[in-house]
Amino acid sequence: MKKIKSIHSNIERNHGFTLIEILIAMFILTVAILALVSVTIMVIKGNSLNKMMNTATTLAKDQMETLKNSSQTDDAGFNSIASSSWSAVTGFPDYQRQWTVTTTTGNSSCTASGTPYTCCTGSTTGTCPNKKSVAMEVRWQWQGSDHNVTLNTIITEK
Repeated sequence: MKKIKSIHSNIERNHGFTLIEILIAMFILTVAILALVSVTIMVIKGNSLNKMMNTATTLAKDQMETLKNSSQTDDAGFNSIASSSWSAVTGFPDYQRQWTVTTTTGNSSCTASGTPYTCCTGSTTGTCPNKKSVAMEVRWQWQGSDHNVTLNTIITEK
């Protein structure tokens, strides 16, 4: 009989989990999983926006380089650089691009000691070259809101 009592007393000590304990554990696990899913969705959306911003920056840089290269061929190329209106980017239907050009005439002369000495590149005397400020802007829509990237540069006449 003693053996039976000892087995019976061991069974009474080994209680299982109660239903309330299991429900609390499931609730905590569910909250943790939902938090991870929420963070994952935010990361995916952030990566998508960064990809679109990177594409827009590349499109702006490419057009900026095209304008710079056309200005380096001759004076006619420099003089042909003008502002544009919004237009779709070929091969990228979600993006639109425009640029604004502001011309600064280089009619002031510079000397080694006077102003505007800084405008003369590679020379200590002469006249300042003509220059154009170019503001390149690319825009797109993402998740119902407008986004844009703007790059600025200065192009000098050859």
